[in-house]
Amino acid sequence: MLLLVNMGVGIERLDTKQILIAKPRSAVSKYLNEKKWNQLFPNRYSMTVKDSTPFDFYSFKAFEKAASHFPQFLTEGDIVSQKREMAAFLANISMETSGGWDEAPGGYFKWGLYFLEEKGCTNGCFQYSDTSKKKYLPVAGKSYHGRGPVQLSWNYNYGQFSEAYFGNKDSLLNHPEILAKDAELAFASGIWFWVTAQFPKPSCHDVITGKWIPNAKDSLANRIPGFGAVLNVINGGIECGNTLYAKTRYRYQYYIYFCKYLGVDPGPGIECTTQKPFGT
Repeated sequence: MLLLVNMGVGIERLDTKQILIAKPRSAVSKYLNEKKWNQLFPNRYSMTVKDSTPFDFYSFKAFEKAASHFPQFLTEGDIVSQKREMAAFLANISMETSGGWDEAPGGYFKWGLYFLEEKGCTNGCFQYSDTSKKKYLPVAGKSYHGRGPVQLSWNYNYGQFSEAYFGNKDSLLNHPEILAKDAELAFASGIWFWVTAQFPKPSCHDVITGKWIPNAKDSLANRIPGFGAVLNVINGGIECGNTLYAKTRYRYQYYIYFCKYLGVDPGPGIECTTQKPFGT
């Protein structure tokens, strides 16, 4: 459970009026540090603050702070499982936010975390409002488009994450835009999505660490443990069980790239091309 307390001064002051209670140190520093982070993400997003100085939004410090809210992240299983989890997480946040292209300076893989908000949605993308989710109804005039490292989208995801982080669904349903203003919150949204199962899907964390055991229906659908099943959780309806898209190929290659960087074998089941999406 997240232990973040709002001091009751209004959502617009969350960045200065919240306290963290008994927050343990994250496991991120076992495998990365600021120097390595800067090498991996040299072109990451930064915003300009009032005095015209850049603010490093996707900083290693923000990632480490956010990870400390989730004690299971990078701590379960053996060192191989933990390194694969790190590689899988970095691969997906890099792909979701990539600004790279084939001839990009430094290579395609150096352009992860380039975007903060979904491309084309700076002024809002209101198609991400699902009124069938009665518990997390969208607020009129609010856009729940992709924001942050995993590009958290849809009103029901904002509402569920808000409950986990703030203790109520309304903080982010009413103010989804703060996800693009608070770096620790943005990273926390990504890790929350990563470790949280949403039926009929397991969590990405459980898949990559081997905690998820496929049942008979999964086996018939060719859903097997590995990075491919992680992608199935994230975007299976589009990227799994059909033609291999260029975006999907890059996602696989990102995973292999980060596994190599961390010195770990990527393991079996890297692709989901033959897998049916969860729920089918």
